[in-house]
Amino acid sequence: MDREPTVPALFSPLAPAIHARHEIVNKQTALWANAFEIGSPELRDRLVDHDIGTFAARILPEGREEVVQLTADFIVWLFGVDDGHCEEGALGTRPHELLGELSRMLRVAENPQVPMLLDDPLAAGLRDLRRRVDAHATPGQATRWVEALRQYFTSVVWEAGHRSRGTVPDLNDYTLMRLYDGATSVILPLLEMAYGYDLHPGERDRTPVRAAAEMAFFVITWDNDLFSHHKESRSGKYFLNVLRVLQDPAHHGLSPQDAIATAVAQRDRVLCLYLRLRRQLAAEGTPQLRQYLHSLDAFIRGAQDWGITSVRYTRPDDPAGLPTTFSDTPTDDSTNPLEIPSVSWWWDLPVPSGTGRTA
Repeated sequence: MDREPTVPALFSPLAPAIHARHEIVNKQTALWANAFEIGSPELRDRLVDHDIGTFAARILPEGREEVVQLTADFIVWLFGVDDGHCEEGALGTRPHELLGELSRMLRVAENPQVPMLLDDPLAAGLRDLRRRVDAHATPGQATRWVEALRQYFTSVVWEAGHRSRGTVPDLNDYTLMRLYDGATSVILPLLEMAYGYDLHPGERDRTPVRAAAEMAFFVITWDNDLFSHHKESRSGKYFLNVLRVLQDPAHHGLSPQDAIATAVAQRDRVLCLYLRLRRQLAAEGTPQLRQYLHSLDAFIRGAQDWGITSVRYTRPDDPAGLPTTFSDTPTDDSTNPLEIPSVSWWWDLPVPSGTGRTA
């Protein structure tokens, strides 16, 4: 059997940080997951071992502790849905049934008082999360949180369709849906809540600001695919991952090593574009927008630091070839757009030249 290629040190000039109370947050998240019985006992034991509280503490290193804790518990809940319902559960190969279940779950998020899924631990956890969102969010932030959940649920049903057929989408479709099924957009309202501000829609909904958020999602999910491929490819179950898409004979048919090199170059090019754009947006934006962009930076770097340290991906019993450090130099800093139609429009924005490596 050929040796599995390793993931190189990834380009990341963003500064690492972690909340001072990260150990407490991590312990409280374990207690919350057990109290609400998130996932099966076996899945819950694994999730508790993954230091998810530390992940949230890296995303919000200076945020209000209550919202950092909410974020950590929410991420555990998301893994309970993704791992339990979608990847490991029976509904993961039954998209129509999964759609019905997630639609009921969404109704609980919209209106926690509805008498639905009353015996479902995930629904009970979601009711608690919604109560805490309401305690810290503006009505607009709570609404955006629910709408982002809708996007996430729709995308995992799309993935379940491929899982049920054993098919692999092309790179364009995969890229589009990965922006949502990575559960990145659902974190955005929490970035504002944690620092006590509500970004004005006139700024948040501007095309360049939306693009910056999507670029952050791309980098986070591509990094996750690089970090998680070892775990997923050894599960013996169907999985979707950019490396699988790039290696699929019906599409690109790349070798494992070439697939890694291609995915790394793609995320490097997007990260360079993101850094240039966020520098421009910060220079012309309000203090709230600058905080929002700073939080996107922390989200990217926090996902990276957690990804190379969590046993979810390092797999001490079956070590993955993951990097332990990051690089200051991108493998691809071209200003040409990626040949992926769903995201190539990012390069149509008026963005200054230069890599932006010192952002």
